[in-house]
Order: sequence, then C-alpha cells, then structure tokens
Amino acid sequence: MTPSDQDRNHAFRETLLSARRTMVLSEILRLAMDSFRSNKLRFALTALGMVIGTASVILVVTIGLTGKRFVMESIQKVETNSVELEYSGGGSTASERTLYDDYLTRDDEKAVLAQVPGVLYSSPILTMHDRIYFSSGITKDTLVLGVSPQYMNIRNLLVPVGRFFDATDDTAHIKCAVVTQLFARQRFGSDDAAVGQSFEISGIPFTIIGVFKESGMGDFGVSEIEDQTILIPYSVARYFTGTETVNQIYFSMRDMNEVPDAAKEIVRIVRARHRPNSVYHVQTMKEVLTMADQIMTYITWMLVAVSAVTLAVGGVGIMNIMLATVRSRTREIGIRKALGATYREIKYQFLAEAVIISLIGGVVGTIVGLAAPLAVRLFTDYVVPISPWSVVIALASATLVGVIFGTIPATRAAQMDPVESLKYE
Repeated sequence: MTPSDQDRNHAFRETLLSARRTMVLSEILRLAMDSFRSNKLRFALTALGMVIGTASVILVVTIGLTGKRFVMESIQKVETNSVELEYSGGGSTASERTLYDDYLTRDDEKAVLAQVPGVLYSSPILTMHDRIYFSSGITKDTLVLGVSPQYMNIRNLLVPVGRFFDATDDTAHIKCAVVTQLFARQRFGSDDAAVGQSFEISGIPFTIIGVFKESGMGDFGVSEIEDQTILIPYSVARYFTGTETVNQIYFSMRDMNEVPDAAKEIVRIVRARHRPNSVYHVQTMKEVLTMADQIMTYITWMLVAVSAVTLAVGGVGIMNIMLATVRSRTREIGIRKALGATYREIKYQFLAEAVIISLIGGVVGTIVGLAAPLAVRLFTDYVVPISPWSVVIALASATLVGVIFGTIPATRAAQMDPVESLKYE
C-alpha cells in the first residue's frame, strides 16, 4: 500500500470516528429529551431548585451593586475632592524655651491658591463656642463657625430656605448668618420661620438669612458641623478673636484624582512658610471612598457565596432525582448495554440529562432574576445596575452543578451489569 493510500485510509477512519461521535452526541441528547417529555412534572420540579438558585445569585448581585452605588454616591456628595489642612502644634525649637503657636493664616491660603493648580474653592475655618442671646431673653451655648462663601461649595451644603452669604456680604462685613435645620426648627418652629429672625453674639446683632443642611450621608464623624451650628462670614468672625490666624483651611480640588498630589504639595508649601518644628496635617476623603468601595465589593461577593448554597441545594435535588431515575430505568440500561451501548455512552446519557435539567433551570432562573431589575427600570426612573457577569456566573454555576451532581448517578448507571439489569423487575 502506497503512502498516499495510507493517508486516505487514515483520513477515512478519522471521518468515520467523527461522524460516529456526532451521532452518539445527537442520540444522547435525543434520548435525554425523550426522557423529559415522558416525565414532565418530575423534570419541572427538579429544575425548580436551579431556577430559584440562579435567580437568587442574580438578584443578590443586583442588590449588592445597587447598595454599593448608593453608598458611593452618598459619600461622593460629601467632599471627596476636598483637602483639610490643619495646624497640629509645635513651633519652638529645642533650644527655645518659649512655645510658639504657629497657626495658619489667610496668606497661607493665598500661597496655596497661587502655587497649586486645580484648586476650585478654599475657605478658612474659625471656630467659636459662644453664648447666643435671643430677643426673648433666652441664652444658648452654640457652635459658631466663621467661614468664607466658598465653604458652601466645599461642603456641598444645601440651602432649602433662604440663601447662603456671598462675597458681597463677606467683603462688606454684613452681620448675617445661616443656621442648621435642627437649630431653626427647635428655636423657631420651622425653617421658614427662622429666616429673618435675629440673635446676638457678644452684643452684636446678627440676622438669619438662610437654613442649611449637609448633603449625602454626613462626613463619617469628622465634620466640624454639629447638629446646631451657626455659620457667619469669616470677615465678621475674626473680630471676635482679634486675630487673622486660623486652625483649619479647606481646599476643594477640580478632580478627585488630583487630591493625593495636591495634599502633599499643600503641606510642602505651608511648611516652607512656617517654623521648622511646626506640624501640619492634611486629611482627605479619598481614602474613605476607596475603603468603602472595597468593603462593598467584599460584601457583594460574600452574598454571592451565600446564595450559591441555594444552587448546591438544587444540585442535591438533581442528584436525588437522577438516582431514582437510574433505578427506575435499570431494565432499559440493561437492554441498551445488551445491544452494544458502551460505558461512555450510558454515562454521557445520564450526565447529559442532569446538565440539561440544571442548565434549563439556570436559563429560566436568569430570566426571572433579570425580570425584577428590568421592571424597576421600565416602570420607575431609578436605573438598577445589572452586571453581565452575574448572568455569566449564574449560568456557569448551573452547568457546573449539573456536572458535579450528575456524575454520581451517571457513573452508577454506566457501571451496571447488563445481565443483572435485564433481570431487574
């Protein structure tokens, strides 16, 4: 036989083998579908476990992503672009016996604005705890903060009633104030009633021009704003302290990604302008935002792992049904083996049935799981996040469950002795 004849024979045998495998696969699938049609109720009840498990995975991922987006958006409403510069002490050298206070000044603020690109807003913070006198004769200890008009933008403050003081008020040293909602409601009954009211600080009358509140979820306990706080123009507040120095200055950057580099540059500029031993610290919300993102991601994956237990329960149900199926079809298995069915063909037939049950349940569960978030999108204005990966994970998990829990029944069917199987009644 020539080499060319040998090549043709080899190619022919490969073609026959490929055709036989194709026929075997198609036959296996046909037999599996015939089995399902003859036991529709059992098939539906078996697949129901996978429907619930797959839908649970998709819904849990959707809920996790929705919660993550809500938390991240709420945090971003605070001041993720801001940099808080604070004087922490020091000022004297080792050879000096006098302790110097080396507080921040407005000149430091101007130096940063001139040298750090990307700064949109800035504001000093002058903190006072003073007694507030009302026309009714009531006095109250209240936190008073002297800030610039840009403080509203830095803190993302909302003013539902009235207005925030502007640059004109600050320049003209207008004795005006904005108060928190809790202060307005406890002292005057409502937000609207508070606007236009007057009070005195150290004998100087102030008029309330607005009521404000913080946006988002607060500031994670690091906000200088308390439940009852009064904000007044910095140009007016410094008259009560008799000094231009401040303990804190806030800066707001153009973009959150600029915050880390800007924080380092701000500290460098300020330290160059003050005594060598003075200590200045910066604080940003970027670290909090990054940590919150990681925590929410971990929580989402933990919930997915918990919901995967439902898939495992569904897999156990598939295995139990398939074991019962193998037992009820023992005679059929014996007949097929007697007619020439191999170990591999018998095993693949029952494994295919388990995988098809699991996969069909996974597809139906995916549709059910996506129906809820899609309905919310369709009938409301809220866009629920849907992850394509949740669908991939759900379907892949369903297929894997079918393979894992279908292997034992399929192996038991393939290992049956044809003689004993034919005797089974």
